[in-house]
Amino acid sequence: MAEGLPPIVDLRQSATALRVQRGVMRMLRERHDMACFAEVPLANGRRADVLAVGPKGEIWIIEIKSSLIDFQVDRKWPEYREFSDRFFFAKPPELDAEIFPESEGLIVADGHDGAILRDSPDTPLAPARRKALMLKLARMGADRIHILMDPGPRI
Repeated sequence: MAEGLPPIVDLRQSATALRVQRGVMRMLRERHDMACFAEVPLANGRRADVLAVGPKGEIWIIEIKSSLIDFQVDRKWPEYREFSDRFFFAKPPELDAEIFPESEGLIVADGHDGAILRDSPDTPLAPARRKALMLKLARMGADRIHILMDPGPRI
């Protein structure tokens, strides 16, 4: 995130979730050469906490869980798989890793950095879905930059 720019927030995230988001995005950018988007609406009505695009066009979705109760009440996470090549949960260091399904990737992160604890299976997206998602991301990214440059209303 550029210095001085506000984070992309929708006011539903806890302070813990925002710290995890920052660490995840830093780790993905610095160690995996991925460009990250926060709070990405998907075609199925869900919203990805972090969506990352790699240098070869691979798409990862990271679902942040800030507490045990946050994980226990969430039943929507399987719906993210159909929009990514790889799916990960991300957690703060104090949350027990054993609560997360072993079939999914797992990242631990704080406000400064993150690490992949368990890799995610690679399940390639269908070409048509990848194309639609890439177009959406390009438009969304350009729109977010435009809003930072010119925060006035759309005409």
